[in-house]
Amino acid sequence: MQEISEAIKAAVKDLFNVDVEPVLTRPDEQFGDFATNVALQLAKKLNKNPRVIAQQLADKIQSDTIAKTEVAGPGFINICLSDNYLIEQALDQKIAQPLKDQEILVEFGDPNPFKEMHIGHLYSSIVGDAISSLFEANGAEVRRVCYQGDVGLHVAKWLWGVHQELGWDDAAVAKLRDLPHTGIGYYYSLGAKAYEENTEAKTEIDVINTKVYSKEDPQLNKIYELGKRLSFDKFQDIFDLLGIAYKKQYLESQSVEIGLKYVKENTGKVFTHSQGAVIYEGEKVGLHTRVFVTSKGLPTYETKDLGLTELKNTDYPNAARSIIITANEQSEYFKVMLAALSEIDKPLADKTTHLAHGFLSLSSGKMSSRTGDVYGATNLLNLVQNEVKQQYPDTNPENETYLAAIKYAFLKHRLGSDVTVDIKESVSLQGNSGPYLQYAHARACSILAKSPLQGQSKLQGQTLQEGERGLVRKIGEYPEVIEKAAAELMPHHVCMYLYELAQTFNRFYENNKVIGDSRQAGRLQMVKAYADTLKNGLTLLNIPAPEKM
Repeated sequence: MQEISEAIKAAVKDLFNVDVEPVLTRPDEQFGDFATNVALQLAKKLNKNPRVIAQQLADKIQSDTIAKTEVAGPGFINICLSDNYLIEQALDQKIAQPLKDQEILVEFGDPNPFKEMHIGHLYSSIVGDAISSLFEANGAEVRRVCYQGDVGLHVAKWLWGVHQELGWDDAAVAKLRDLPHTGIGYYYSLGAKAYEENTEAKTEIDVINTKVYSKEDPQLNKIYELGKRLSFDKFQDIFDLLGIAYKKQYLESQSVEIGLKYVKENTGKVFTHSQGAVIYEGEKVGLHTRVFVTSKGLPTYETKDLGLTELKNTDYPNAARSIIITANEQSEYFKVMLAALSEIDKPLADKTTHLAHGFLSLSSGKMSSRTGDVYGATNLLNLVQNEVKQQYPDTNPENETYLAAIKYAFLKHRLGSDVTVDIKESVSLQGNSGPYLQYAHARACSILAKSPLQGQSKLQGQTLQEGERGLVRKIGEYPEVIEKAAAELMPHHVCMYLYELAQTFNRFYENNKVIGDSRQAGRLQMVKAYADTLKNGLTLLNIPAPEKM
């Protein structure tokens, strides 16, 4: 792609003495391999008819990679690549490494202890891991990090629920040790509901919240530490299952004092007092006002997040970017927090980006963690696994299929849009699903197993036939798709490409005999390149690519 762009730039410079950055697009195959509207870009500047400019450029553009150029429409130039170049691109897929030597932090997942990990956290974890892998494929050094709220009102609600049901004596501790993770969510739900409906309970929970920060109650501390450990153990089980490993875990209890220091040092400059609280007046930058320290002197999420940015910066001072992935309901919150940070440390704020994803739902609709009414991550994992067992009882190992179903069902949607998961559709071997792509890879492997490749490539130097050319062309698009997906922070581009690639192969295989054909050697090379590309794409998405299904 870069060679073609350079050839166009050189032709424009020679003909018109103008520097230009041409935009290349992928038209339907019948029109060519690339198209550019550079003539339309130049028409106004040169005061010439764009079609005349296009024809001049089409006659001038020269490159060993280009077989022919044609003018179309009001001034588009369609470019057809040489068969040798297409074959080279398909067999030697090199991503340009535009992020080489960059260190990038990606924070995602962030399930809070003392609550059940819900499907929103599962979505964030899978999306964040895929974006991290995209950065790595483009040459970056990625640090996957997680930030979890081990202090705050939700902790107090959980402790209150435990106290009501079990008390805080040693017998309660013994019962909690055997608690399933769903039980964690149950006690939080008790406290969350009471906090909203019972004035006396609300007062009690507020008192507990201050004790969590002060650590003045030894027995409460014992229950607290046990609950935190149980939560993290269960989270780790899920991350291990998903194949996600974090470089570093940050806790709100670590960021509190740093955040409070930030606020204290900048009160009167960035922050102001209001009715006993410390606030940031977001209206001055077109946003809204938010509290950073309550009238009781307790820090809010905003203050803790300020502290987190400094913690990250201390641990990774050379990081070029810091990406934070959460649900889009937190978008306005992050705008205010980053606006305040910008007044304190603009370079740190400038390299920090909040990336929002949409709501994830099933037939039960939107989740609500405030009330404890959530659809647990474990529930969804079990539901999909059971569906796989029912539809494919002989699948081995079954976890490869159900994890592929879940991950792909999340990742195939454009990041930022709301996602509704259809369980049956997600595990289907028909249509745009993870198991379908796994089956497509296994099918290609079975073809290769019938007649293993021998010797060097049989493709170089061949003239491609119609069906062959379409497949080779599609395989060669992989690097540019990976570069685009990383640049736009959109993993769904990879999913779309892999699905289109599988469909392209199906058309090829239906109309072109492989085993036993006179062109067998070259076509097997195509099948191998196709299988490798499918596997590379699935692996990047952290989806297994089995050789048999």
